[in-house]
Amino acid sequence: MSDLNVDGMALAPGVVETIVSIAVAEVDGVASVGGASAANRGIRAALGSKPATAGIQVAPGEDDALQISVRIDVYYGHVLPDVAAAVRQSVVDAVASQVGATVESVDVYIDGIQFNK
Repeated sequence: MSDLNVDGMALAPGVVETIVSIAVAEVDGVASVGGASAANRGIRAALGSKPATAGIQVAPGEDDALQISVRIDVYYGHVLPDVAAAVRQSVVDAVASQVGATVESVDVYIDGIQFNK
């Protein structure tokens, strides 16, 4: 994977993904970033095989804007469209404030529901 160029600044692979991961994890209702099921998450955590940026993809879009996709699990009882909207806003705000880049799109994939908090 090569550097991502934003406004004349080269960002190493994983920089924007890490910012996105932290922003998404702070959203109320998000159980995990990366969308791993509870069973897989336990196994992966024990083996240490899941990077913090798993489930996040960043690609250049038009006019130096970024296209971002995020896979998440949501806690049961939260309204899914509301969580997805909050994730989108959190990602746009974090990327704009920390990188100075415009976000063209944020696609949110809800891979699962967790029943315990």
